[in-house]
Amino acid sequence: MADIKAQYRTVMADHFPSEVKINVGGQELVYKKRTWKLMDGGEMIEKGLRYGENPGQEAALYELVGGGLTVGDLQLVAPGMGLVSAIDEAQMLQAGKHPGKTNLTDVDGALHILRYLTDRPACAIMKHNNPSGAAVADDISTAYEKAFLADLIAAFGGAAVLNRPVDKTTAEMMHELYLEVVAAPAYEEGALEILKKAKNLRILAMPRIAELAQWRDQRFLDIKCLMDGGMVLQTSSFNPIKTPADLLPARCEHNGEMVEPLRQPTPAELDDVVFGWAVEQGVSSNSVIYVKDGCTVGIGTGEQDRVGVARIAAQKAYVKYANKLCWLAHGLKYDELALAVAEGREDPAKIKAIDEATQADKGGLPGSIMISDAFFPFRDGVDVGLAEGVSCIAHPGGSLRDWESIEACNQADPPVAMVFTGQRAFKH
Repeated sequence: MADIKAQYRTVMADHFPSEVKINVGGQELVYKKRTWKLMDGGEMIEKGLRYGENPGQEAALYELVGGGLTVGDLQLVAPGMGLVSAIDEAQMLQAGKHPGKTNLTDVDGALHILRYLTDRPACAIMKHNNPSGAAVADDISTAYEKAFLADLIAAFGGAAVLNRPVDKTTAEMMHELYLEVVAAPAYEEGALEILKKAKNLRILAMPRIAELAQWRDQRFLDIKCLMDGGMVLQTSSFNPIKTPADLLPARCEHNGEMVEPLRQPTPAELDDVVFGWAVEQGVSSNSVIYVKDGCTVGIGTGEQDRVGVARIAAQKAYVKYANKLCWLAHGLKYDELALAVAEGREDPAKIKAIDEATQADKGGLPGSIMISDAFFPFRDGVDVGLAEGVSCIAHPGGSLRDWESIEACNQADPPVAMVFTGQRAFKH
């Protein structure tokens, strides 16, 4: 067992070059490998990434430092705009140990969401490059608490990224949870002392997060490498939905007649659609998510069929809601309370009350917004959300059977609103 554990502590040597150049049709991009001098295992080591996605995988982080690339009329991100790739020792207020690939790609994934939510305090907690919870609020501590309570199980060992300075209240809540990474533009007086009690926590101060709005519409070169050594180049995705005015009415023609929703969304529902569509940009596809009051309720990721992921997201909402109720009432996760009941250390009435409240509240899903990263090819996925009491559904539109999905919303009691985003948001 000691040897198995040791692999996670090992700092791998990497044999990647200090500089990489990519020539794309005569346009050259120049990348510099990022390394840090950090205490690791009791000694000072200069090294880049600890390892890749798994121990045993050599990896290196590169920052774009020279050149530029124009694809058609699209100017991709230029040097000098580094975020995660530009982190230096001064920004690592506490390194704990050299970061691995997933630590930094989790931070990058959160920033991919937060760049669309700069108008309000927001937090995204990432786990394995997907958000476990994301939320906006009037203050950063509430945004963090909402994101944490959205899925306090998956948040364990995650990366919490915030778009406002961390205050003492937020730091105290973070200290109750084991996190791998905390990243924010700054830390208010007293917050760092609290966070540093967790010796292995990587604490990043990234001042440019305060300027994240300038990255909102920036596109970058997205490279997918294939098993045979080949690769696919594409420009990165973008999110055109900035305000409710950018959404499209859900309508389509069927049998010579226009099919439209009987009910239009409220301003509050539209705000949640804009929020949810921003979160969708950072969720692996196929995905369906449920959001409510500026917070994720259930997140379904990476499934092969849309009705299946709609069900998974709803099922997860029930589980996460039960955990939330249990934590708020007893300071325990649901499974911890269930074990204590089974061992006779807690009153069975406590777990029964949590179960009954979760079912009565339907996992917090009634009144939520159902958001799909691609159109619903059949109404079955829509019907899953309707059965849970969603009040509005948003998806790209464009299916030959959009009329079925709209009719399903009209047949609900009361009728459910629907809007189109006009754009798919696949992320693979």
